[in-house]
Amino acid sequence: MRKRTWSLVILLVSLSFLLIFAGEAPKYGGKVIYTMGTDAKTLLPPHINDSPSGEVARHIFEGLVEYDEKLNIKPLLAEKWEMSNDGLTYTFYLRKGVKFHDGTDFNAQAVKKTFDFIINGKLRRTNIYKKRIKEVEIVDDYTVRFHLKAPFSDFLNYMASTNADILSPKAIEKYGDDYGEFGKYPVGTGPFVFVEWKPGEKIVLKANENYWGGRPYLDEIEFRVTPEDVTRALQIQSGDAHVTTRVPPVMYNALKKDPRVVIERVPETRVIFLGINTIKKPLDDIRVRRALNYAIDKEKICKVVLQGMAFPLKSPISELLPGHYPVGAYPYDPKKAKELLKEAGFDENHKLKLELATPKGRYLMDYQTALAIQGMLKEVGVEIDVRPMEWGEYINYLFAGRENAKYDIYLLGWSDTLASNVIDRLFSSTNVPPLGENIGFYFNPKVDELIEKISRAIDPKKKDEYLAEVQKIIMADAPWIFLHNVQELILYRKGLKGLIWHSSEFLDLRKAWWDK
Repeated sequence: MRKRTWSLVILLVSLSFLLIFAGEAPKYGGKVIYTMGTDAKTLLPPHINDSPSGEVARHIFEGLVEYDEKLNIKPLLAEKWEMSNDGLTYTFYLRKGVKFHDGTDFNAQAVKKTFDFIINGKLRRTNIYKKRIKEVEIVDDYTVRFHLKAPFSDFLNYMASTNADILSPKAIEKYGDDYGEFGKYPVGTGPFVFVEWKPGEKIVLKANENYWGGRPYLDEIEFRVTPEDVTRALQIQSGDAHVTTRVPPVMYNALKKDPRVVIERVPETRVIFLGINTIKKPLDDIRVRRALNYAIDKEKICKVVLQGMAFPLKSPISELLPGHYPVGAYPYDPKKAKELLKEAGFDENHKLKLELATPKGRYLMDYQTALAIQGMLKEVGVEIDVRPMEWGEYINYLFAGRENAKYDIYLLGWSDTLASNVIDRLFSSTNVPPLGENIGFYFNPKVDELIEKISRAIDPKKKDEYLAEVQKIIMADAPWIFLHNVQELILYRKGLKGLIWHSSEFLDLRKAWWDK
């Protein structure tokens, strides 16, 4: 692994900045406007499969457990838990005196109702919990027991996900399987209460005055939608908004000199890739998929387009996650790309023509990256039609299911806290759309076998061996064009304190406050 100027240990943990200075007491009051590149898709936790939705939802909802700033599991709505010796049951002892925003009591019944709703539904995250959880048992009002179908070493990590946050029983009864409506009116137990959502414009939350953990310092948070990266940065400089992410790297030096703002370079576990529809001809041909990987100069994209704010992938998993195995990047080799394409039947007289779908403003320089790739593929005789799409439309396009999978290649990102989770969600044949994230419909029986071994492995050494093996297979099969791991630039107004950045791409405002 290449040497970097930052410590790998720091990269593996969530980075906290704007720390509360010694002797400086947090203050109550005020509003923070967090201007984002894209709107949320839904605020129904088990139906969320994108980070913008998750960022908002984490301020409203809570799960039984959560990650701390070092990615360790810590109690939240559960005060403690126990695992059986055989790894098949987890017993959670719940916090008392907690209420949902609609006044409903939080208890074991609410936990069971939430997971019955998930497991028996058709939500985006139904599959990942249904295939693991056999039954949820109420032991008493504040004790709940999860019975698993098989030992699952990452169970607590799955429970720390936003997708496992507990829903109001009253809301479940009201909306049922009308997921669209359910996602518009979120009711959780968290420090902030939902106020309004104007699609494409803003989502407003207010402080939960009766929060079990104590009232948050801020009175209000507004998640404002501003697609253009430069515009968002200018809004922070002018004071029209207070914090943003995905700042254009070319603005970094100028923003560093502005006394009104602070700009931070922070780690992120997000990998960016071009997914390939592996069931669509000629992309079902491994020679074509490998050729596309050889044809793209990832180092140049990182250096020129992203101004050094990224580094090429050596695996489908971020180097910043434990379990990453450095298989090695596909080198830039246009000659090799042309040879493979010719073997597959494509040359000057029979050119390969593909559509590259991409969001615009969701990821750092995403559209610009797509255009750079278009030019590189042209050099090896591949004609690319770049199709930029609005984020909500884009997600619907990609998750329409096998029969409606019209796309060829698509630019997407994925951030996570677990290497095993990346492999399971993105490469398991059981996790295909519309209820999974294996959008390329990649299937390899050996990969599926290793995913199951990884999930059951208790010995960390064996688990790492399985992870290394599966990463080698995936890189060789080339179901993606492996691009880069991004870093993040966060810009905020001076005087804003207590922000916490989690490297899985979560800007946490729950403990933020104004020093005014």
